[in-house]
Amino acid sequence: MSFPIDLLINAIIAGLLLGGFYAAVTSGISIAFGILDIVNIAHPAFIILGSYIAYIVNSQFGLDPILTSIAILPAFYALGAVVYQVYYVSFERRGQEALRGLAFFFGLLFITEVVLILVFGVDYRYVNAIYIGPTLHFGFVDLPLRMLIPCLVSLLLILLLQIYLTRTFTGRAIMAVAQDQEALRLMAVNPIRIKRTAFAISIATTSLAGAFLIVIQPVEPSVGRDYIGRVFAICVMGGMGSLPGTVIAAMLLGIVESITATFYGPSWAPAVSFGFLLLTLAFRPAGILGR
Repeated sequence: MSFPIDLLINAIIAGLLLGGFYAAVTSGISIAFGILDIVNIAHPAFIILGSYIAYIVNSQFGLDPILTSIAILPAFYALGAVVYQVYYVSFERRGQEALRGLAFFFGLLFITEVVLILVFGVDYRYVNAIYIGPTLHFGFVDLPLRMLIPCLVSLLLILLLQIYLTRTFTGRAIMAVAQDQEALRLMAVNPIRIKRTAFAISIATTSLAGAFLIVIQPVEPSVGRDYIGRVFAICVMGGMGSLPGTVIAAMLLGIVESITATFYGPSWAPAVSFGFLLLTLAFRPAGILGR
């Protein structure tokens, strides 16, 4: 029996598209955890919140979920700034961010989930868009638009973030804030303001990631838990604070999961992907593009 090369190629392409989605989900963690060293365990909860806002607007007004998520980016940015300010005043300023700060984000995770359950119940919700059903066919290669569109927009988002972090003064200050706050103060830059801006950006990315998620699959309030392990794993595997590393790690993890699910069944995918993470860190402890 010949090896099903067409099945393998489709699995790799599906993995790349899935990796593009994972990159969007992880980009905010790469900033908050990778650069600021803030363990925002509630990050997936903000993603689910973005999914439900996209669902409400889509079901009530018929607007495209991805365009809706772009429109509400400023609101999520403001939400992130408020969350960081509470976190800073309550924990970071007192040097209690390690354990109590983690409990704070756990609290946010469960409060957000409970509120969504009370409002929407536990039924799965979905959106309608012209690109959710169709699939592009190139010979034996299939490109479902519901995966392709989020992947392309995700890569554009990360490209813009990378340009911002490397080409602007504020972006370079964000990259430096975790390394030498005193140097920033000598340059008349307030490290707390920079960290607040960085954290707000990390939360703003969840608006888009939430729209991508509900385009790819129906959602219910607790589905974000499935991504807690993945986002931190991808962040560490890519290299702390490296957005290009995040993309590479997300793509590799997506390919490994897709091939495993295609040939061995979806139940094996999480175990194999985390095994791949451990092997990567065993040979490259700093991550793929770690400093």
